[in-house]
Amino acid sequence: VQLQASGGGLVQAGGFLRLSCAASGSIFSISAMGWYRRAPGKQRELVAGITDGGRTNYADSVKGRFTISRDNAKNTVYLQMNSLKPEDAAVYSCAALNKLAIPSWGQGTQVTVSS
Repeated sequence: VQLQASGGGLVQAGGFLRLSCAASGSIFSISAMGWYRRAPGKQRELVAGITDGGRTNYADSVKGRFTISRDNAKNTVYLQMNSLKPEDAAVYSCAALNKLAIPSWGQGTQVTVSS
C-alpha cells in the first residue's frame, strides 16, 4: 500500500485545516487507516483512526475538534481539524493497517499553528 498525504500548512490558532491521505496499491488489504502526529521532543501519538466499517476513534485531546472520514470511491481518508491550537502543531502522518495489523506509512505533512 502506498499512501500520499497532503494538506498541511501554517494556520493561526482557532483556524482549520484538512489533511488528505490517498491510498493506492493493495487497498483491498486495508482494514483501518489513521492519522498520527509527532511533535518535537514528543512521542508519536495516534490522533484519529477509522476502520473499514467506518468506526472511528480519537485521542482525547482532539475529540470534538477533529473529524476523520473516508471516501471509499477515492480511496482517501481525511482529517478535518478545527479550532486548532498551538499544541496541535506537529508532523502528521497517515498509516494504513492491513488485516494482519501490519502498518504502511505515508510521508509526513507539517502542521504549524501560530498563537
